[in-house]
Amino acid sequence: MTHRGISHIGLSTLDLDKTREFYEGVLGFKPVVADTIKIEEGGYLRHLFFDVGRDQLIAFLEPNGVPDVPVKYDAGINRGLGVPAGFYHFAFEAGSPAALAEKRDELRAKGVETTDIVDHQWAQSIYFKDPNGLSLEYCCMVGDRPEGDVMMQERFTIPRSALELDDALSTKLPAARPGGDGPRKLRGSLAS
Repeated sequence: MTHRGISHIGLSTLDLDKTREFYEGVLGFKPVVADTIKIEEGGYLRHLFFDVGRDQLIAFLEPNGVPDVPVKYDAGINRGLGVPAGFYHFAFEAGSPAALAEKRDELRAKGVETTDIVDHQWAQSIYFKDPNGLSLEYCCMVGDRPEGDVMMQERFTIPRSALELDDALSTKLPAARPGGDGPRKLRGSLAS
């Protein structure tokens, strides 16, 4: 069997309407399947799939009155597990540095708080959150992945506070280069 990528990633939401508004209206992902699943013991689930490109899907499941499923919980994953915001995140392909900058500007124009562009040397990224508190990223490759890079290498240093993207996204990462709109460079090794 050959690897063919991801079929879909399943996530949870407590407000499917707000989630749809964000993923369809803000990010521009097309909804492709929408189901209501009746639970024999009571309640129902609403399940919605979005095509995020290349026929890869992201799906959200919203519980409604299902016995033994909490009415309230943290659908953002990281806070619920007590880990920093970036530990569990989902990155969408931007395509190019120009498209990444365009996406950052588009998201900001729609009121989404994003970081400046972060330069990881082999890739560039912006970070933001969805209405569920999920950590999201747009990323583009800007060079070849380092050859023979299957072994851990000390690559850059960041302050521990940069691991949290909960408060002010744009102030948690190291300072941007002059102008504020270009890529930020991260140096050294991941600090704890």
